[in-house]
Amino acid sequence: MSVKLAYTEISSPIGVLTVVGSDNALHYIEFGEAKDAHQSITRKSRARNEGIDLYESREALTNSIEQLEAYFNHELRAFELELHYHGTPFQKLVWEAVSSIPFGETRSYKDIAQQIGAPKAVRAVGGANNKNPIPIVVPCHRVIGSNGSMVGYGGGLPIKEHLLKMEGSI
Repeated sequence: MSVKLAYTEISSPIGVLTVVGSDNALHYIEFGEAKDAHQSITRKSRARNEGIDLYESREALTNSIEQLEAYFNHELRAFELELHYHGTPFQKLVWEAVSSIPFGETRSYKDIAQQIGAPKAVRAVGGANNKNPIPIVVPCHRVIGSNGSMVGYGGGLPIKEHLLKMEGSI
């Protein structure tokens, strides 16, 4: 049985984003156009033996779109959205920790590893952060190297830097 999820594209200062979810939860944000996002999400869901049936609908995603637009317009500092994580228990633990990083602040991968009670799992935290299905809302861009360096971001380092500058972190 497959889950029906709505998708739509939105324009943002960092390019086109494809937002995917339902009336009650946000599931994915993908960098780029819907056709590419559709392939990526389908591939990920097959890898987890999940069936996802995507249909286009802006209306089903109104709350998510409004909050993303407010964020990019400097009118929102904290999202209030129901999130549905697609990942392992460890990944979900990391994403919850990353979600607790306040607007305008950063944490290192080491900080996150310590926060979840796995201080030696710095690389695993990085791997989980890399698989974040809901970037921006789950602010993986706020995780940096312990020396303050910009390391890895699914949307690319220029986008990570743009988001951190927009939030006043750098």
